[in-house]
Amino acid sequence: MPSAPDTGPTRPAVSPLDHRVEAATGHTVDLLWSYRDRGVLDEAHALLVDRHRKLAQAQTGVIFYRTLLHRLSSGEFDIDSALFERIDRTVDQLEEAANARDDAAARVLQALEPIESAELSALPGGREPLPAADRAALLAIAGGAKLHEHLLTNRRSVATASGTRIPHDHLERLEASGLVTRDTSHAVHAGQPVALTDTGRAALVSSQRPSTTATPSMPPPGTWPATARGRR
Repeated sequence: MPSAPDTGPTRPAVSPLDHRVEAATGHTVDLLWSYRDRGVLDEAHALLVDRHRKLAQAQTGVIFYRTLLHRLSSGEFDIDSALFERIDRTVDQLEEAANARDDAAARVLQALEPIESAELSALPGGREPLPAADRAALLAIAGGAKLHEHLLTNRRSVATASGTRIPHDHLERLEASGLVTRDTSHAVHAGQPVALTDTGRAALVSSQRPSTTATPSMPPPGTWPATARGRR
């Protein structure tokens, strides 16, 4: 049985928390990884990137075993006891990979919390900000999203085109705030499209800072790049 590949530290895989990391820091994941490799991040952001790298690698493992399971059940192989054993083994490996992914995501969230708190407290004028978690959710929904209900567990969550999953209670809070809307003409089991309202789009635009496309000059080692605060 093949093992999940090690993709290395040079290129992040899409992870469930990419949008939230980018919303909290104001930088793309690629740029954050580049800063980390150059040694220009402060301790808090370096910890966040290190944990995000582990999350990206864990997500790669989930994708690998999910793809393998799909191949095993596609009809390519003879249906015999050997196939059943391979499927059972792959399901176990997929479960282990998903558990490792969830543990890595929890560690990323722990590293994100102080950064998000510092970001919100630094807003000028005392104006009420869009919470970082809401901003990340709106960013994900803006790329396409549907609310699904599991046929067996009846649990509901929003699946986005980026791979991010948004809990149902978070969706309800966004709906109550008038930021998103659902197309209830579709059955929830088939997936109800979720979209930003005009209010949601306006809130997202006002909360976003211009993205950094050019590589900044090298700050002193251990210093968070100055662009992280000056782009509001």
